[in-house]
Amino acid sequence: MRARAAFAVVLCVAAPTAARDRGADGVFDERTSSHFVLYQDVDLDRAGGWGGSVRFERQVLEVLEAGYDRLDASLGLRPRGRLTAVVHDPSLFDQQFAGLFPFPAAGFYGGTIHVRGETVVTAPVQRTLLHELVHAAFDAEAPSLVLPAWLNEGLAEYFEATATGRTRLTAGEWNALARAARAGAIPPLARYSAPTFGQLDAHGAGVAYLYSRGLVDHVARRRGDRELRRLVREIVRTGDLERAFRRTTRATPEEHDEAFRRELVSR
Repeated sequence: MRARAAFAVVLCVAAPTAARDRGADGVFDERTSSHFVLYQDVDLDRAGGWGGSVRFERQVLEVLEAGYDRLDASLGLRPRGRLTAVVHDPSLFDQQFAGLFPFPAAGFYGGTIHVRGETVVTAPVQRTLLHELVHAAFDAEAPSLVLPAWLNEGLAEYFEATATGRTRLTAGEWNALARAARAGAIPPLARYSAPTFGQLDAHGAGVAYLYSRGLVDHVARRRGDRELRRLVREIVRTGDLERAFRRTTRATPEEHDEAFRRELVSR
């Protein structure tokens, strides 16, 4: 999940029931593509009826398939079998899931990709789909692997950004992180190493997600995008975070963290 949106959690959510579109009533349409099964219950009746529903579903699957095609080249992730995604009507999503998170949620992964939808595939919906896709891919490739939240969310934020054309941190993001670093508002890396950021409030989570993306970006800038991909493959293969970092980046996560903090404070 995402700071401004949500965090990765494991939840037991009832599987949607396939049906034709009946509006936002908790009954889901089903559509499949090469690598995904999609369920959606967005109220599309006012935005084109059945034809609008088909168009929306195809657009969601196009985003997911394009993300899937990019996963291997970017992060070395290539899950087998179909992944499941559920796009919820926003009002029903809020009713069902709002109490689970300490901040407004745009999506989460809990064995299935869950996204707070709209009647069109907006840029925020696209970014959330791509973000949660990374969590789903990790789970498919290494279901017993528990990553620290800074790496899990940092890689998802990094992939989401690069897949939508935002290759590096913006000046505004750099400045926000630099101010936080100089003010001592970025906790030690150990505080970001729990499985999720669910213990943080909205502000703390926002800093955590941005810092995590910045730290992954720092590794990519320092060692190269190819080595970042190799790092992910090594983590999936061995399940040993420290060994994978040392072998591919020649530094521990803590050493990368220290170097990135020095870079921020010096700005």
